Amino acid sequence: MIAVINSPIILVDASCYIYRAYYAFPPLITSNGTPVWVIYGVINMIRSLLIRYQPTHMAVVFDAPGKTFRDNLFEKYKANRFKTPEDLYIQIGPLCEIIEAMGLPILRVPDVEADDVIGTLAISCARSGNSVLISTGDKDMAQIVSSQITLLNTMSNIIFTPKEIEKKFGVPPTLMADYLALIGDRSDNIPGVPGVGKKTAQLLLNKIGNLKVLYDHLDKISTLGLRGARAIQNALQVNKEIAFLSYKLTTIKTDISLNIFDYQLLIQQENINVLSLLFTQYEFKNWLIDLKLGKWLDKYRFLKNMPSNQWFHNMSLCKKNNLLSDYSGEKKIVKIIHNAEMLYHWVNKINIAKFFIFSIYTDIFNVATANIVGICLSIDTKESAYIPIKNNSINNHQSFLCLEEILSTLRPVLENSKIKKVGQHLKFSYAIFRRYNINLVGMAYDVILELYILYGTVNCQDIKKFLDKDTFDAVTNFKKNYDSYNENNAILDVQNMQIQSLHAAKFVMSLFNLHHALWSKIEANNKLKKIFEEIEMPLISILSRIESYGVLIDKKLLNAHAVELDYRLNALELEAYRLVGAPFNLDSIKQLQEILYNKQKLPILKKTPSGAPSTNEEVLKKLAKKYPIPKILLQYRSLAKLKSTYTNKLISMINTQSNRVHTSYNQTRTSTGRLSSTNPNLQNIPNRNHDGRKIRQAFIAPADFLIVAADYSQIELRIMAHLSQDIKLINDFLSEKDVHTATASEIFVTALHLVTDEQRQQAKTINFGLIYGMSAFGLARQLSVTCKEAQNYVNRYFKRYPGIMQYMQYIREHVNKHGYVSTLDGRKLYLPDIYSTNILRKKSAERAAINAPMQGSAADIIKKAMISVDNWLQRDAIPARIIMQVHDELVFEVHHDIVNSVVKQIKKLMEECFIIDVPLKVDIGVGKNWEQAH
Repeated sequence: MIAVINSPIILVDASCYIYRAYYAFPPLITSNGTPVWVIYGVINMIRSLLIRYQPTHMAVVFDAPGKTFRDNLFEKYKANRFKTPEDLYIQIGPLCEIIEAMGLPILRVPDVEADDVIGTLAISCARSGNSVLISTGDKDMAQIVSSQITLLNTMSNIIFTPKEIEKKFGVPPTLMADYLALIGDRSDNIPGVPGVGKKTAQLLLNKIGNLKVLYDHLDKISTLGLRGARAIQNALQVNKEIAFLSYKLTTIKTDISLNIFDYQLLIQQENINVLSLLFTQYEFKNWLIDLKLGKWLDKYRFLKNMPSNQWFHNMSLCKKNNLLSDYSGEKKIVKIIHNAEMLYHWVNKINIAKFFIFSIYTDIFNVATANIVGICLSIDTKESAYIPIKNNSINNHQSFLCLEEILSTLRPVLENSKIKKVGQHLKFSYAIFRRYNINLVGMAYDVILELYILYGTVNCQDIKKFLDKDTFDAVTNFKKNYDSYNENNAILDVQNMQIQSLHAAKFVMSLFNLHHALWSKIEANNKLKKIFEEIEMPLISILSRIESYGVLIDKKLLNAHAVELDYRLNALELEAYRLVGAPFNLDSIKQLQEILYNKQKLPILKKTPSGAPSTNEEVLKKLAKKYPIPKILLQYRSLAKLKSTYTNKLISMINTQSNRVHTSYNQTRTSTGRLSSTNPNLQNIPNRNHDGRKIRQAFIAPADFLIVAADYSQIELRIMAHLSQDIKLINDFLSEKDVHTATASEIFVTALHLVTDEQRQQAKTINFGLIYGMSAFGLARQLSVTCKEAQNYVNRYFKRYPGIMQYMQYIREHVNKHGYVSTLDGRKLYLPDIYSTNILRKKSAERAAINAPMQGSAADIIKKAMISVDNWLQRDAIPARIIMQVHDELVFEVHHDIVNSVVKQIKKLMEECFIIDVPLKVDIGVGKNWEQAH
């Protein structure tokens, strides 16, 4: 029995930590070649737990080698897991040595899985009246969550109580083992019941009962209104034995024999000498410095041992001394602002400096609902000020300021365009301040955008080859502190305010260092500086306003379309059942493999990496030419994806008050400079088929307004004409010929007026395919012709446009030499795979390099168009606004009284915002909805 203690007992799933560190952390190797990144990652995560929760009792639980009772129950249990990689395995021993030297109990029970050890301990501790926190990413543990047992997801740092478990999985913890038994678990190779997915399992368990009750009342399934109810009932009957076997495999044992007393879970004093030897051996230099300075777990001991009534006293001492140490032991001045006088003092300092860096802390990363819980300010790299927010962070303690007073005092500097601001993800900060009626201006430098302008989306290891050591250190330090910032972002209470202020200070200092390192490089390149100052930074406020305003949606129309899709999906299912002669799950790859290849005896055209016959789209398209079932499957998948990805997703994301959806645009996610759209993604809604157009019909204009869609015509081909300086292609555009018809005329050796629609479509495929670097083999597949015919088309194409061939050759040479290509404005687009030793990846990078300057230039042009048009709309207070950006298209809401004049001006601004050797052309449509206007 474990005695009742005040702090939570923490149980760590070591395997989860180890594999997270192995796959998530960049490889770290000592000077003699020993891998140590797993050790580094796991210990960092454990230190974070210690600092965050200050436990007195804890256990790090490892899996014991050898088989367990589950292996005896089911021979294929975890059979699909790979053997532990050698470079991971050799780190486990040293990791255990460090954990033990830290004074943390390690548990490893022979013939018993770590899950069962954790489950037994958790239940035993909870029965003794203790609260238990299990740190794991394993969903199996959700079944033992209760009012006293919570989970900490190691990937997201989200705490799961019974309420959160039910919200995430759709069933309460008491039904989690039953739920996993029905749906199976691919990671552990638990079979589950074929044909029963997540939604079905949730409905069955919530409406009928647990697995045993469900099997006693299978006849009730027909009363639930499930699609394919009879097939589900049959699947359950046929697979009853498998279902109960899966239940045994998924159920955490909570009654294993453990002789664990409370003193065995008590955290002991760390062994400094052993830690010093291990840190020296494995070259953890920063940790060694911390250890020698007495800072290894100093913050943890400080918080753990300090009575709560002493905290404010010690805090006041910190305020007097104005000194806090960061992890390296370097002294930084960090002032915690707790009264109006201190805040006014900092505002005066900012007014004098005309420059400051800031970072906002919020409880969640959601513009619409986030609450500001802290703000950090700095004007140099030596001193910063942290402002905790009363009501949010410290339980209304009287010595701190409320948000209204803080923002009222900061408003003059935030709204002063002459005071330059530095930050990261400033679009988020801009939107948060707008919610409080503050117009953030003077946004001069966004460090994330600086990094993106210089090195694109490549990660730190990829860009190391492009960076000098000082800048690389600044980047990695920023990333380290950024991760730390996010990890601790929402952890705010009285007992860790000092830690929070330290994290905030470290973060803004790393922002400062990285800004100076990156800006010196951008400033030295006039083209990059111009892109940053004239394109990327001005877009921040424009994109934020577009996101905030949103797009009006006809919910009734979308719901009607969803019902229609359900009807058609049902019809396809029934037709598939008829062809096969029995019901089956069209979403189950395993069942499809059985039906297509074992029962229907269709030819196996391709296999998966595991050796199973493939059922992917490419294979099904080939099979559909001769066989009916693959054709049905393709139609089913297309409709199901449309319904889940667009129709259902859009419906679920409509704001109930405004009937609008609010997407989020990201400036730094693509390698070519294009904007991306998420939550929901509005940029990939199909427009070439009936169902995609039905969805676009739901994007409507409000009363007295119309939708205007302005789309650049053949912009990438026009850019290719400019880049390649091919005389023939330039003349085709200057003479306003239809480029695809002209190409068809040359390739198919026929007069312009005799070119058929099919020939024009093929020429269009060739035009766009080749500028995307497509090979003759790829073209043959696209056009459904032989490789010889495709090669003849390619030869004729380049004979017609020799300048394009020369340009492509130049690009290949340039990217192989420099590792990047450039847009017309000079934006660098990096392709790190060009240095890959894998020939396929290298060739893929070469093909991408051919199109990247065109796609990247088109992205720069549409961004300039957005800025030009938005400036006009804002300056002249026109009753019109941009509501979407979709690749080469801008979509507007325009008041119907002025639509003709606005269309004319939009066309003018978009066509004149960028000058190349052939004219840019914009096609504009108008309608009551997006589909009409397109």
